[in-house]
Amino acid sequence: MSKPKVFEKPTGVKDYLPHAVAKLRRIERDVLECMRRWGYEQILTPTLEYYDTVGVASATSDQKLFKLLNHRGTTIVLRSEMTSPIARVVSSLLKDQPLPLRLSYHANVFRAFEEEAGRDAEFFQTGVELVGEPSPEADAEVIALAIASLRAAGVPSFKVAVGHVGFLNGLFQEALPGRTEEQESLKSFLLQRDHVGYRDALRRLTLDDSVREELEGILRLRGGEEVCRQALRLGSSEDAKSAIRQLCEVWDVLAAYGVQEHVLIDLTMIGDFSYYTGITFEGYASHLGFPVCSGGRYDNLLSQFGRPAPATGFALKTTRILEVAESEADEEGGRTLIVYAHDQRREALVEAERLRAEGLQVVTEALDPASPEWAALRARAARVETFAHRGREYDSLLVYGIGEGERA
Repeated sequence: MSKPKVFEKPTGVKDYLPHAVAKLRRIERDVLECMRRWGYEQILTPTLEYYDTVGVASATSDQKLFKLLNHRGTTIVLRSEMTSPIARVVSSLLKDQPLPLRLSYHANVFRAFEEEAGRDAEFFQTGVELVGEPSPEADAEVIALAIASLRAAGVPSFKVAVGHVGFLNGLFQEALPGRTEEQESLKSFLLQRDHVGYRDALRRLTLDDSVREELEGILRLRGGEEVCRQALRLGSSEDAKSAIRQLCEVWDVLAAYGVQEHVLIDLTMIGDFSYYTGITFEGYASHLGFPVCSGGRYDNLLSQFGRPAPATGFALKTTRILEVAESEADEEGGRTLIVYAHDQRREALVEAERLRAEGLQVVTEALDPASPEWAALRARAARVETFAHRGREYDSLLVYGIGEGERA
């Protein structure tokens, strides 16, 4: 292998320049504040976890984990998502806290992708976990909070698609009894949103025409409340019908929140069928081909850490939201430049500290009063317009060096 060039980075990681960082922090701040107002308390967990605990419990496939060996030869992983670490904390440090627990987070996570895939190996997530509440109200709460969080993040237009893994599981078990491999193959096509591949796979299976028509009819189950009624007429599996009834209850609660305009029922959406146990959902921003939010119910995870409890939650894909968020990073109070001669350094720096205490962003610079720059800036101090200095925009100017500071 050739040695990396001095400016190269590993594939899948990126540098964030000041403007992007300011926007990222604005999104983080506003979304976490939104979550706080809904009663969610923020939690931080380590970047490194043991593979044998959090790693194996994660929804992330094994080949996508970054694995390392510590000095004792124990395998550790870079966290690939936040749900499993929070489950570990809920089952240990918070084991004496009564349920339900409402927890929020913002963190960077890591996934090992193939280089040619062009996907980020490190990215940011902001999300919540609601632990200990099995009701449709809990499922609706996290969906409604996901919608509120996308609004807080500045995503201008989006839809949240909601499905239920129990519907597809029940329907496939009824239509393809004992044909587990074929069921999993069809689910994989739906998971990848490959509807053409799904239809082709159905045509290759030996099925009665009525069964094939029923399974192909799944692809049309996308829309509003009417989809629930259509799905109840599809097949006779009690598991599938129970799932649809749960979905209808969640829809009713979302209607009470008044967020139906953002919600789409999509029964082709299955999420990670080895992980989720009920409602699943994904948020899609307009003009963006991949989800900016995903979540759902995962009632089996906590039992792996010794504290069985129902749970649901979601994560915003904060790095992706950077691409679509409308509002720019704000600079409260504007930016002020203070230039000073050496004999008035103290007065200038005291004033800079006072203005910073008021919330202004202040840059200070020592200049020679005999320089052309000094003369140009002193002349500008009598004006009020925004101006540029050394490649940066400023809203106001103070010049210390001839008597008191003069300010635009």
